[in-house]
Amino acid sequence: MLGQRKPARPRTSRDAGVLVIGVGRFGSAIATTLDALGQDVLAMERNEKTVAQWVGRFPIVQGDATDPEALDQIGAGDFGVAVVGVATSLEASVLVTANLADLGVPQIWAKATSVKHGKILEKVGANHLVYPEFDSGARVAHLVSGKMLDYIEVEDGFTIVKMLPPQEMLGYSLAESNVRRRYGVTVIGVKTHGSPFRFANAETQIQPTDTIVVSGTPQQLEAFAARD
Repeated sequence: MLGQRKPARPRTSRDAGVLVIGVGRFGSAIATTLDALGQDVLAMERNEKTVAQWVGRFPIVQGDATDPEALDQIGAGDFGVAVVGVATSLEASVLVTANLADLGVPQIWAKATSVKHGKILEKVGANHLVYPEFDSGARVAHLVSGKMLDYIEVEDGFTIVKMLPPQEMLGYSLAESNVRRRYGVTVIGVKTHGSPFRFANAETQIQPTDTIVVSGTPQQLEAFAARD
């Protein structure tokens, strides 16, 4: 196994640390971000050349996660969360996920390329499924369809968007425009150019230079964003 940039911080409980298996675009983005946030992260990649590219960027070791012994050697069972970024090989993806489940990793996030792939991963132990291409495509579809500047679908139809305010809101307070009653959406906050973000209340007035953060269902938000 190749060396790490820095030793992993001691893990004192099963709730500490994130193990990332596979450092393609998906896995490397997760590992880089977690490391930048100061999280206890370790990446594992089977390709020696790929490992060499990331040594010094975040903690990484070379190894084949389809082999239970390789996972046991790095203490995979001590991590609280594991992310399986391997998806190009269905067999490898399933084996890695099953191995992590056998080791008792409490939370396993797995990248899936299709619904069938996702169902198999769930059966062998994945707690959370990620469909990067589908999720990215759905998000872009919402962004190009109206005034939305950013779009995050959280769970069970609850969605948050950043958008330009409809013309009918400009110059009015939220109490006066009453968008919650009329459209079923809630304005969470407002960002005025040159000023810090502020949470919204009934007296908050919306100006032409404002950007608003709004929550609601995807259907409600699409209808609201389509207003002139």
